[in-house]
Amino acid sequence: MRGGHVLAVLVLLLSVACGQAESAEKAEPVNADDVMFVQMMVQHHRQGIEIARIGASRTADPEVKTLTAAIETTQQDEVEMMLRWLHDWDQPLTAASAAHDHHGGMPETDRQRLQQLRKSQNFDYDLLTVLIEHQDGAVTMAADEVTRGANPAVQQWAAQVQTSRRAQIAMMTDLLKR
Repeated sequence: MRGGHVLAVLVLLLSVACGQAESAEKAEPVNADDVMFVQMMVQHHRQGIEIARIGASRTADPEVKTLTAAIETTQQDEVEMMLRWLHDWDQPLTAASAAHDHHGGMPETDRQRLQQLRKSQNFDYDLLTVLIEHQDGAVTMAADEVTRGANPAVQQWAAQVQTSRRAQIAMMTDLLKR
């Protein structure tokens, strides 16, 4: 019943994207952790979109193809939401390159790893492994926002990110076991 599991995760993904707070209004408090989290997550999501596109272009597995399409769509919608937040807060869309250091750096998959993925001979396994690591980075970043952020809408969305990415990780772990 793997197909049912994929469908359940997709419903969760789409409900998170559609149910998220669309506006982190100016009247709500915003601190440096909110801004840094959103700036980091924009970059993290863009990389997730790139990984998902690689996956969609190479996988023959219908479940993996559906998963990568859902990740791409959801994360693109979330990038647009985050960019609106930064604009509403009159904040730069990206932080200075060293600004991430005191937040533990930004979890990301390096360019060399993506090149290796593109050429992988064990593609679905390698793709799922990269995606699991990538989504685990999002869970970690979101956990920091939940505890240190000030903006209720961003904190709520960060909690939703934790839930949805953990569900994705569980599903991808199951897919690796087949």
